[in-house]
Amino acid sequence: MPSAPRDLLDRFGAAGSLLCAVHCALAPLLLAGVPSLGLSLWFDDDLERALVFSVTVLGLASLGWGYRRHRALRALGVLLTGLVALWAGLLYPPLHEAAVPHAVAMTFGGTLLGVAHVINLRLNHGHVHDAGCAH
Repeated sequence: MPSAPRDLLDRFGAAGSLLCAVHCALAPLLLAGVPSLGLSLWFDDDLERALVFSVTVLGLASLGWGYRRHRALRALGVLLTGLVALWAGLLYPPLHEAAVPHAVAMTFGGTLLGVAHVINLRLNHGHVHDAGCAH
């Protein structure tokens, strides 16, 4: 895959993941006012599942392509840790049913996904095509 679309995926993934982390951090504070503002869709479980599924697919695809290029496990390790936090916050009842632990797990996971995309971008830009290049 050419580097421009791959970089775009990482930039989109980093921005989306960090926005998700901000959303999750502010969610407990906004819960009281949301029904009166008509914004309850933002806190719907189906929407949350769809977003976590989407960032999982985007992250694995983008960082998988990046790994094939730079062969460094750092970005994938951070991504997988973030995905575990997101999926635990979504599926593990003690985390999902309590507002503050849920927000902490989702914020932590979203932040790690954003950081993983930034690491992947830096690793891709630091890659040099030489005799040791695997592709």
